[in-house]
Amino acid sequence: MDGNAHRDEFGAFLRARRTELSPAAAGLPGTGNRRRVKGLRREEVALLASISTDYYTRLEQGRRQASQPVLESLARIFQLDDDERQYMFELAGKEGIRQPRRRVTQKVHPQLQRVLDELVTVPAAILNRRMDVLAWNPMAAALMTDFARIPEKQRNYVRLVFTDPAVRALYPEWETVAHTCVAQLRMEAARDPQDPRLTALVGELSVQDEDFRRWWGAHHVAVRGMGTKVFRHPVAGDLTLDWDTLTCAANPDQQLVTWTAEPGSPSHDGLRFLASWAASEAESSSGTGR
Repeated sequence: MDGNAHRDEFGAFLRARRTELSPAAAGLPGTGNRRRVKGLRREEVALLASISTDYYTRLEQGRRQASQPVLESLARIFQLDDDERQYMFELAGKEGIRQPRRRVTQKVHPQLQRVLDELVTVPAAILNRRMDVLAWNPMAAALMTDFARIPEKQRNYVRLVFTDPAVRALYPEWETVAHTCVAQLRMEAARDPQDPRLTALVGELSVQDEDFRRWWGAHHVAVRGMGTKVFRHPVAGDLTLDWDTLTCAANPDQQLVTWTAEPGSPSHDGLRFLASWAASEAESSSGTGR
């Protein structure tokens, strides 16, 4: 098969996979309208892959060669098995590229977990560089949300800020908080552009939220270090909390994030009230056998 034939077959393979994949299977929200095309639209694939619609259209038309990162994204979006993935790479002239080693689920470093367990009155959580929530204490759950109710693969702070109405309502300055989240995520994307879960997260949020898509395209970056956030909590009222990050020396991909208040301030009193309320709720749940 010559080069042109390869490109034609590559484009036909993409079209076939695109038409076979439903929007629901790709994780896209339903519109409630009858769709004119079967499967995904080209612009939807492009959004999920974080590329332009023109770029993707040229791939299907055999007028452009795909780079390795784009091929990896397409393999993820179309949910290809190993044989399909290898076939696509061969058509793209990348047959020498091996499938990357599957990334194992991160386990919280034991010493970092011990520090987290000792923080009884301070909200704290352990995040990785993608801002997946790996572990949390009861105070963090009381402050933000019951992380245990969220499926592990969706337990990501940025996703919650953009898609969970209850979490979004916590921040009276939501736009500032959300914009900072995108800038921090953009920084991590530069450090590990091959991370498939990060690519999937960006694709998902780009499709679901116009603000995310616009801010991601602006390429602003920020380091996750320390700052101040204002919370409008349904139980504890308005809280102004300082957040700090402690990077694990043994595993720099994991960070302990804490939220504290100036001693003697109304926010400090609010945290103490929240701790009492959370303990009461836990005792009540335990007493009723739930």
